[in-house]
Amino acid sequence: MRIVIVEDDVDIAELVAFNMERQGWKCTLVHHGNEGWEEIQRSRPDLVILDVMLPGMDGMQIFRAMKEHEMTRNIPAVFLTARGELDDRLEGLSLGADDYVTKPFSPKELVLRVRNVLSRANAGAAQLVVRGGPLVLDKNTLAATLEGASLDLTTAEFKLLAYLMERPGRVQDRYELQRVLFGYADTTQSRALDTHVKRLRQKLGDYAACISTERGVGYYFNSEPIERT
Repeated sequence: MRIVIVEDDVDIAELVAFNMERQGWKCTLVHHGNEGWEEIQRSRPDLVILDVMLPGMDGMQIFRAMKEHEMTRNIPAVFLTARGELDDRLEGLSLGADDYVTKPFSPKELVLRVRNVLSRANAGAAQLVVRGGPLVLDKNTLAATLEGASLDLTTAEFKLLAYLMERPGRVQDRYELQRVLFGYADTTQSRALDTHVKRLRQKLGDYAACISTERGVGYYFNSEPIERT
């Protein structure tokens, strides 16, 4: 597990890192808010420990930025701060923080809280991975692989394929698929849907038949070509 600790007090940051690394977790320490946000985007860690009062971006601003970006919004975060007033805790939790620990703190308690957050995050992450034989989609990172090789999909192609794979063998009508891709459905989107399906089949190559057509109705994910292969 990789943890980014954004804490401007060097002694506290090192204390936290020492206790985390005793659990076998790798820690990166950052002491400035802006640099912390850059590190989170660069390394996309398994968890972030955030102080609230930081130079540059404060912890709340960093957390809001994490939630606004596709690649970081699912990274769990634990606030570790001297701001222990009820309103401060409620603000952090209302933003979606996974836990809020106030200073002074017990390192053992912090480790237990982090462990619990990571356990919940890992359980949720398992549900974000969609598999169909050698085809694997990670909805957390929008990464797709086929037989272990990276599959270059657009966001729309990924969304369409994931939706079909999550409902194997069940025909999805055209209007429903249009709503999934475009947010609404009408006859003007019909050609656009077919174009996405065509390009997706081309990228799937030998596995193109996994996306089957039900004439006059829509499309469905057919696992038989994968199983035969």
